[in-house]
Amino acid sequence: QVQLVESGGGLVQPGGSLRLSCVASGNIRRVYSMGWYRQVPGKQRELVAIIPSDADTMYAHSVKGRFTISRDGAKNTVYLQMNSLKPEDTAVYYCNINGEFGLGPSSGYWGRGTQVTVSS
Repeated sequence: QVQLVESGGGLVQPGGSLRLSCVASGNIRRVYSMGWYRQVPGKQRELVAIIPSDADTMYAHSVKGRFTISRDGAKNTVYLQMNSLKPEDTAVYYCNINGEFGLGPSSGYWGRGTQVTVSS
């Protein structure tokens, strides 16, 4: 079993910054990618940023130039630095990991989410 624990969400004014962290723990044999998604009520979960182990990082168009994803492979931790936040960035942010875990085939896991609210 793999657990993902997110932290760093909260309330911030427009133009402000937040840094999200996500720590993965458990029997992790190999990581294909770690990433961040977000969801608002009534809408589908959408990709924010993803950092594959063997490819370039990718960002949603709406956050490119404002958000930066990074990863500490030794700690199985992924970060999302969010700058110049806008009210439309308000959402629950979920951490995701894809890879090989325990004795099973490749799969993915989700964190429980952390709320980010951008409001004055």
